[in-house]
Amino acid sequence: MAPDTTPEKSAIERWYGARKRFSQSPVATGFAETSASGIASGIKIAIQGEPGSFSYEATIQLIPDATIVPCALSADAFGALADKFVDAAVIPIENSLAGSVLEHFDLLLKHDVTVVQETLLRIRHNLIAISGTTIADIDRVFSHPVALAQCRKFLADHPRMESFAFYDTAGSVKQLVELRDHHAAAIASEAAARYYGAEILQANIEDDAENFTRFFLVQRSQDAVPNPAANKISLAFSVENRPGSLVAALNELSGIGTNLTKIESRPVHGKPWEYVFYVDCQLHSANEGGLALEALKPHCAMLKELGRYQEAAL
Repeated sequence: MAPDTTPEKSAIERWYGARKRFSQSPVATGFAETSASGIASGIKIAIQGEPGSFSYEATIQLIPDATIVPCALSADAFGALADKFVDAAVIPIENSLAGSVLEHFDLLLKHDVTVVQETLLRIRHNLIAISGTTIADIDRVFSHPVALAQCRKFLADHPRMESFAFYDTAGSVKQLVELRDHHAAAIASEAAARYYGAEILQANIEDDAENFTRFFLVQRSQDAVPNPAANKISLAFSVENRPGSLVAALNELSGIGTNLTKIESRPVHGKPWEYVFYVDCQLHSANEGGLALEALKPHCAMLKELGRYQEAAL
């Protein structure tokens, strides 16, 4: 059978032939603003994704003058931190609509890192194209699957636009500009459009305005400096597989007045039907974090503090 060489198929193949073209060693991008964070300014921070991604925006929000090191995969960002190629990493941990980023819980447990800060980023999706393109020209839209899912109403109102999953929101803008494709658009942030010199055709196309992502700033544990203003703690623990063990552990937290704000479970690799539980708790005093750890210890087969930090406000 002869290969399909229709213009539409060729255009899509060009997109996917161009995807994920990160350099073998991450590329650094510097900023010149003054850091308002307690973390040392000018540090190297790894992110998963391209410049202009939401992780990129969150990093600037946390450390305005950071040197940002884009990585193809989240595991690469943690690897760069473990190998001391960077000083920290910024990772999304939870979206208010899509839920938790489960892979990142596994990576936090696997690596000797500590959460030192969190921030909340309002997620605004935009339809982005190269200059001179109109909405009527667009028949293909590329973006990360989560971004596409959060813009269902817009896409339903424009049935001519066929959506295609791409590895990164900002990456879809990057390839759009490189390929000069007037019939394609990307869904990404305003920062991505600005960074790559593209044009926003329609702003704020997300279905729900209450769309926020929570990001963690993590450092190697030996480099993390305790924050005296910390009012939140993240923990990972497993319990013995017996009736009431999880309830007993959580009752211990309740007994000392600790407010549990999140709980997530992840399977233990190699041990079917056993789980690691991840919890976030608000702290009301300087010693409450230590009390929570001591209260949990008798009930846990494994217990790891992931970090103490200041709770981010909307």
